[in-house]
Amino acid sequence: MLRPFVQVDVFSAEPFRGNPLAVVVDGEGLSDHDMQTFANWTNLSETTFLLPPTDPGADYRVRIFTTTRELPFAGHPTLGSCHAWLAHGRQPKGADVVQECGVGLVTVRRDGPGRLAFAAPSLVRTGSLGEELEAEVAGVLGIPTDVIVASAWIDNGPGWIGVLLGSAEEVLAVTPSSSTLKIGVIGPHPAGSPSAYEVRGFFPEGTTLVEDPVTGSLNASAAQWLVGEGRFTPPYVATQGAALGRAGLVEITADDAGQIWVGGQVTTCIAGTVER
Repeated sequence: MLRPFVQVDVFSAEPFRGNPLAVVVDGEGLSDHDMQTFANWTNLSETTFLLPPTDPGADYRVRIFTTTRELPFAGHPTLGSCHAWLAHGRQPKGADVVQECGVGLVTVRRDGPGRLAFAAPSLVRTGSLGEELEAEVAGVLGIPTDVIVASAWIDNGPGWIGVLLGSAEEVLAVTPSSSTLKIGVIGPHPAGSPSAYEVRGFFPEGTTLVEDPVTGSLNASAAQWLVGEGRFTPPYVATQGAALGRAGLVEITADDAGQIWVGGQVTTCIAGTVER
């Protein structure tokens, strides 16, 4: 069966500079095994499959797979999947698009041509890491504990730990070792820079830490943590991917109700069909 398929670049207006995502626009009839096998074959950080919603409040349902497992939520797959859904002529029931995924319903709004933003879902785990785990994280990142400005659990589904450093330069200098932890590192650029903060996100493949080019879920949870503590003030722009030769731009805003929104450009790079 031929199914509509696209590969998009998320968090970049310039193709091939953000984070790629494979989207099977019609995933009906595929088994869990089929989806996981295809996601393993694409060899991207995530591959998504769009399905009819099971919740009456949603416009579509998405299942998100890494090369080895399914995720309840991820940021760049949310924006990329919504872009693909809209590009194939689908229309939401209301002004915004409502996506159904493993963490529930996520609202996605259209902010202009090619630009989307999702409402950051609630954190499922927060709080202190404790001295022992913070020391372990510092060891993984190859930094002394006394350079960590702040740290916390900032898990919105994938399991992120957040680490705030004193500068973007320190963030870019991090050279992590093996770990099974998912660690996000963020630090400020100098005043007057084009972006306010530099972000890097590391996730395990086995025990090897792999760097993600641009990470919507991490930027969402880091904003909720750091804005919530009064350390960051939206709106701001974060850059991610420089260490990998990418140039991701993540726009963080907050509405009058305090809801954090995570936005950026999405560009279609490949469009066609896939036999599955």
